[in-house]
Amino acid sequence: MSATERDESTPRAVSAVPMRDLLAACAAAHTISTPPRLPDPETIERAQHREAA
Repeated sequence: MSATERDESTPRAVSAVPMRDLLAACAAAHTISTPPRLPDPETIERAQHREAA
């Protein structure tokens, strides 16, 4: 068996990044890329009505 055949048969780790760091990075990217939610229209109307009263 040649050296290249032995190297191909052994599994290798693709990345040295811990899973916790990878998941945290994905969560941060999702949070940053998600636009802010609009306020609930019912909440806005109630707040404006209270100010006018």
